[in-house]
Amino acid sequence: MSTIKIRSKRFADYTLVRTLIAHPMETGHNKNNTTGELIPAHFIQTLTFKHNGKVLSQCQMGYGISKNPFFSFKIKSAKAGDKVSISWQDNLAYSDTQEHIIS
Repeated sequence: MSTIKIRSKRFADYTLVRTLIAHPMETGHNKNNTTGELIPAHFIQTLTFKHNGKVLSQCQMGYGISKNPFFSFKIKSAKAGDKVSISWQDNLAYSDTQEHIIS
């Protein structure tokens, strides 16, 4: 099961694409309530948005992003049947990719 959920909605002038990513986004500064030890840093470093295989945006991120981050963006040239893909890679080398067909 993917950690990425993608939704899209077409409007007259653009298509709005929204995504929610299930990720802990730990800073490395929080302590475990039971043991008192620091929870190791675990955050998304690279986030990539593609439209029909073409990179629209690639974001370099750090640990300052909240848990389960939400992103949205607008595509002016999107049509029904176009493919949007979103992928991420984190500092522990985990990654995920999800594709979505615009309806």
